[in-house]
Amino acid sequence: VQLVESGGGLVQAGGSLRLSCVASGNTFRWNVMAWYRQAPGKERELVATIISVGSGGGRTNYVDSVKGRFTISRDNAKNTMYLQMNSLKPEDTAVYYCYGLGPRPYWGQGTQVTVSS
Repeated sequence: VQLVESGGGLVQAGGSLRLSCVASGNTFRWNVMAWYRQAPGKERELVATIISVGSGGGRTNYVDSVKGRFTISRDNAKNTMYLQMNSLKPEDTAVYYCYGLGPRPYWGQGTQVTVSS
C-alpha cells in the first residue's frame, strides 16, 4: 500500500486548502488515520486523527492550534482521507504527511503547505 498526498501549495493568510491522501490499496479496515506536519527545524507534529467507530463513523481529534479551523475526514469507498484547512496562518506552514495504521504504519511522501502573511 502507498499513500500519496496532494493539495498543498502557497496561500495567503486567511485562505483555505484541502489536502487529500489517496491509498493505493484498501484502507477501510484501518482504524486509525492521521495527518502530521513538520515545519523547518521542528519535530513532526500530530495535527489530526480520525478513528473509525462502527460503520461509516469516525471519531476525530485535533491539536489545539488547529481546532475550529481544520477538519479531517475520510471516504472509505475511495480509500481517501482529507484535511480541510481554513483560516490558514503563517505558522501552519509545513510539510504535511498522511499516516495510516494498517498491518504496519504507513506514511505518505508529504505535501508542502506555505502560508504567506
